[in-house]
Amino acid sequence: MSRRCIITGKSVLSGNNVSHANNKTRRCFLPNLQEITVLSDALNQSLQLRISTSGLRTIEHNGGIDAYLLSMSDSKLTTRALFLKRRISKALNAKIFSK
Repeated sequence: MSRRCIITGKSVLSGNNVSHANNKTRRCFLPNLQEITVLSDALNQSLQLRISTSGLRTIEHNGGIDAYLLSMSDSKLTTRALFLKRRISKALNAKIFSK
């Protein structure tokens, strides 16, 4: 499983540990990823996602996973997020035309 947030695209960064004597050793900075379950109103099911805490705040700020994905442009989303966006838009279109 990759260490990448599907919402923000944050991934592992590399850098140096610098000691008091200015010795440098390589290290990696890991994103703060959490495995959470988000409820999708359009799909009527819960989605298990591995997202960063800032991605979770972004989803909450935009009013849920459905509203966030539909408001974002395709160029800013990851491939998994694009897949979810297409599923959500198909489900919403099916609900509109079934009425």
